[in-house]
Amino acid sequence: MDLDPSLTPLEPARDPPRRIPNRLPSMYLEVFADNPFDTNCWLLSAEGTDEAVVVDPGFAPERVHALLRAAGKQPVAALATHGHWDHVGEAGAFCGDELPLYVHEADALALSDPVTWGAAMARPVEPVRDLRTIVDGDSLSLGGVRLEVVHTPGHTPGSVCFVADGFLFSGDLVFRGAVGRSDFPNSSTEDMHKSLVRFLELPDSMEVHCGHGPDTTVAHERATNPFLLEL
Repeated sequence: MDLDPSLTPLEPARDPPRRIPNRLPSMYLEVFADNPFDTNCWLLSAEGTDEAVVVDPGFAPERVHALLRAAGKQPVAALATHGHWDHVGEAGAFCGDELPLYVHEADALALSDPVTWGAAMARPVEPVRDLRTIVDGDSLSLGGVRLEVVHTPGHTPGSVCFVADGFLFSGDLVFRGAVGRSDFPNSSTEDMHKSLVRFLELPDSMEVHCGHGPDTTVAHERATNPFLLEL
């Protein structure tokens, strides 16, 4: 993919944050993407609980907190699909002294030393006080939802998808009609190929909430994504 929205600024989103019409009616799901990179920050909670989890709080922590308050939700943790700045740059400010941030162990260094980690953009990130590492196969129960950690390296060494019952957060692995880049200093084309094959092992019906851009499904990407058709 020649254009990577995690590296190249796009026009800031002008639409208000979207409540997602999820096929699971007992789920609260909202996305905030009003930032120069069109990075999706996901707010997730099971209805019936006031606890919520936030995926990829890269920008505007005060606005994300305001969305949660408006929905009657209290964040209990944040998750990072990978360590790129546009996904974790403001995670420390969002988490403050109270909330943990979960990130794969291979991307943990991005939060403290992005240059050594191999970031394409060595921008400073807000320090995270409670950084917790995860690995493939871990299961997190947060906001009333159970999320399985699926390690999908390639875009970064520690890229992951968070898989729930019927949907997943794909980070920068797969977008609608595209895939994440694998030519950064710490990327791996070989690992990306393996991760995309693993993505295609998921059920066709699974909804995919991407790190940038609109939602999709495994079935749609399997049938139409030019980067997946020959896998």
